[in-house]
This record gives sequence, structure tokens and C-alpha cells, in this order.
Amino acid sequence: MRIGGSIEKPYENPQQWYQLVEELGYRAVLTPVDYRASKAEKEAYLECMKEHDLLLGEVGAWCNPLSLDKEERRTNISYCQNQLALAEELGANCCVNIAGSKGEKWDGFYPENYLEDTYALIVDTVREIIDGVKPVHTFYTLEPMPWMTPSSPEEYLKLIRDVDRKGFAVHLDFTNMINCPERFVHRDRFIEDCFKKLAPYIKSVHGKDVWMEDTLPCAIREVMPGRGYVDYQKVVKLCEGLGTDAALFVEHLPDHESYKEAAAYVREQAVKAGVTLP
Repeated sequence: MRIGGSIEKPYENPQQWYQLVEELGYRAVLTPVDYRASKAEKEAYLECMKEHDLLLGEVGAWCNPLSLDKEERRTNISYCQNQLALAEELGANCCVNIAGSKGEKWDGFYPENYLEDTYALIVDTVREIIDGVKPVHTFYTLEPMPWMTPSSPEEYLKLIRDVDRKGFAVHLDFTNMINCPERFVHRDRFIEDCFKKLAPYIKSVHGKDVWMEDTLPCAIREVMPGRGYVDYQKVVKLCEGLGTDAALFVEHLPDHESYKEAAAYVREQAVKAGVTLP
């Protein structure tokens, strides 16, 4: 398996980008450019990845393809298709987005997210994105969220069956699915269940931690790996079982030093767990 994360410092070329990657100790990376980059720029970054044996784990397509605004929805679907095409061109493990929301906030929680019609629209939208590109080597994936489909491994399996496309796979964010006290209390069992049920389809994993406040009625929040209750030795062992090209990405951290700390912690837990890292 390989560990990576975001880069919060600016860069202007592959050399500057790789210097930051090296500082952070990443062996898996997120795409350093989007689809609008020139062919020469894409090739330069790709050559840099190959030269330094870096795994391109994800191409992000972060937008709301379910937008209530019809024009924005069309624009967002086109963006997802273009980013998926970039993932195919660069040989990324996957292109990742969320399913989208039925409200003004692109990743917001709304009652309409749970309607049967919304589920049907998600299925149709994922198909449209994949069919517009027809990827051969990469996959379109959805990051699970606490308040939209898919929010459980069972929902993800159902979505895979209903989308019915070879180009659709799983991006696993187990922390986002720890959305109730029962899952928090039994987090080890829940995380194991996620890997057990979804392992054949997992193309990338987000590595975060979770904390539940001692307050009423309930407050569960995301924290940096090592500052919550997730057993990261267990997590890295489960990731190792996915194969040598499995990528675990730390995310949602405020700055360069925080990413360095989080990645170092996950690497430390991997060593303690006996997991071989490149």
C-alpha cells in the first residue's frame, strides 16, 4: 500500500511539486493538474511521477452533478466527464466525486437527498458520466457521505448493482460513514465490515479519524489521524490487503505541516503493524 495526501503549498512546475511531495513523504499522489492543463504540462507531471515511482491515486471531480440549477448541472456533469477522461489519460486509480445534493450547498444535508427520485437520478447521472468517457483503465467513484447516498457499505453495493457499469467502483471513506453513536462505538467492526464487503471494488481510501463529543444529543466530528479513536494499525493492515497499488490519502487538514504530521503518523502505524511500504 502507499500513503499520500493533499498539497497545500503552491507550485508552478513538476520539480517544485515533487519537492513538496518528497517533504511530505508521499508515495501516492493526487492529480497535480486538472483537465484544462496543456498536453505538454500533463506529460511533464506524468513523467515526474514515473521517474520517482509515485502512484496517481485520485483525480478529483468535486462538484454537484445533482444541482437544482439545470445549466449548472450540465456544466458539472461535463466537468466530471472531463476529469474522468483525465484520470484515464494519466492512468489514475480513479476519479472521485460525491453523489451530490438536492439543495443549494453542493455537499449539504437535505431531506430531498433521501428521495427515491434522487436515488434514481444518482444512478442515471453516474451512468451518464461513465458512458460519456467509457474508461478502460480507470474508474468513476463516489466518496461516501454521512447524509447522502452511499452512506453505508450496503448502500454502496446496491448502487454498484444498479449503476451496472464496469467503469464504476468504490472510493472508501469509512470516517464519513461513522454517522451515528452505534457505528462510533463499534467502529472497529464497522471499518472491518466496509473492507470486507467493498474490497473487490475499492480503488482509493481516505484516511481520517473520528471523535464523539461527551455532549447531548450527539456530536461526531472528523479529526486528524492519531487524534481520535480509529485504530490505524488495523486500517493500514486492511489497506495492505487491497494490494500494492492501494492508496490511503490523509485529507481535510489546514496546512503543509499538518499534512506532514498526519502522513508521518500513518506511516508510523504501518511500521508498527508490520506493513511493508515502498
